[in-house]
Amino acid sequence: DAPRSGRRSERIALAEVVPVTLWAAVKGRNAWLLDLIRSRLWPVPVIGVVTAAATGFLLPYFEGRLPTPATEELFGGGAAAARGVLSTIAASMITVTSLTFSLTLVTLQLASGQFSPRLLRTFARDRFVQRTLALFVATFVYALTVLRAVRSGRDGQADFIPQVSVSLAYLLALVSAVTLVVFLGHLVRQIRVETILETVQAESINVADAMSSELDDAEVDGRAPTPPSDAVAITAERTGFLLGVDEQVLVGAVARVDGMVAMDRMPGEWLVAGTPVALAWPAAGGNFETDALDCIRRSLVEAVRIGEERTPVQDVAYGLRQLTDVAIKALSPGINDPTTAVHVLGNSSALLCDFADRRLGPTVHRDHDGKARVVILRPGFGDLLELAVAQPRRYGAADAQVQAGLLRLLRDLAWRTSAPEHKSEIIMQLRRSRRTVSSQDFDEVERDHLECLAVAVDEALAGRWQTVPGRCG
Repeated sequence: DAPRSGRRSERIALAEVVPVTLWAAVKGRNAWLLDLIRSRLWPVPVIGVVTAAATGFLLPYFEGRLPTPATEELFGGGAAAARGVLSTIAASMITVTSLTFSLTLVTLQLASGQFSPRLLRTFARDRFVQRTLALFVATFVYALTVLRAVRSGRDGQADFIPQVSVSLAYLLALVSAVTLVVFLGHLVRQIRVETILETVQAESINVADAMSSELDDAEVDGRAPTPPSDAVAITAERTGFLLGVDEQVLVGAVARVDGMVAMDRMPGEWLVAGTPVALAWPAAGGNFETDALDCIRRSLVEAVRIGEERTPVQDVAYGLRQLTDVAIKALSPGINDPTTAVHVLGNSSALLCDFADRRLGPTVHRDHDGKARVVILRPGFGDLLELAVAQPRRYGAADAQVQAGLLRLLRDLAWRTSAPEHKSEIIMQLRRSRRTVSSQDFDEVERDHLECLAVAVDEALAGRWQTVPGRCG
């Protein structure tokens, strides 16, 4: 009776876990699929082509079987005029589409060379560019498709001119002409560094908002369970970036074998096939049976997502990585644009201040009984701060304005946060900045200016906002 009762309890627990696991898996796949579609240039234009082709077939078909209202607003020419209009629209639209694709590729090349290769994904996600390409290609396909329906009368039959369809093609051409002008203005705005930084910052905050809502049921704890010395290493199946983990899928599988799993890598880190990605051990101690260990390995393969490029779906540090890349690119000898680097530090400061109010660090995920099952590594406040300031401090060490921008970042952050662990990280970064400044050959005015800002950081850490005179403002 006892074994049957245990199996029955296991089936009941499994019945409670599986629906949640399935829903989490579906929800997670939808998020990854949506990000995959949004980060590609082709899906929206392809949808436009299919829609235009279907409309070009169906609209003339219904026009031939339903009476067309006599109105001066519709196309009133003959078959030859209809062919001429549609042919002109098709020829012009394919030229405009080629121009638009060329401009888009030039913009992507400029963004990659001038700012950072990590920004290509941000440009590809631009909905206006995707919809503009879709409109141009759809107008071309629609004009060609309607062109085949125009017929000249033979053997006593009347001409067939789909007036509504031709009029719609003309209207689409007008809308495309206006869109082309707006697109050129949009493209000029998009390649401005201010727009790029604002876009990256807004996207990072949206990712943090989405992750915060998903982690409501998770426990954020910097003292997450430590794997024992005999924990089993679970290796990665593929080489690539760790994009994220379906926590609920993993929790359900680990709970069934009464185990614990601690991820050893954070989203955004590079994985090599055959190297450990997680550690597993029985919750009650001892060793796993072979079947239980195989179950955990299969669940990790299903839950862990690995790709060839980083994505912002679960990678909260990706936005800061993009901003920092722009800063160090601006500080390179080939570009030498410290003003842009200082501007980047301002955006990084705003992003870090937003992150300081959020739940950061490793997350502990529990099953329905409240037992800890899965530990997911996520960057803490110190990791994000180091990412934002370490490389700009190194590559901009000899530029007083860059060092001043770093100190302003620390001052803003010290004022916004009240957590002791956050303040200790800021103090450590302030010490490193002071050492960097002391090792450089700054003149007396620059050195006094930077020390004035460093003192302002100390005051902000103490909860006092110091109004600094002159250059320190």
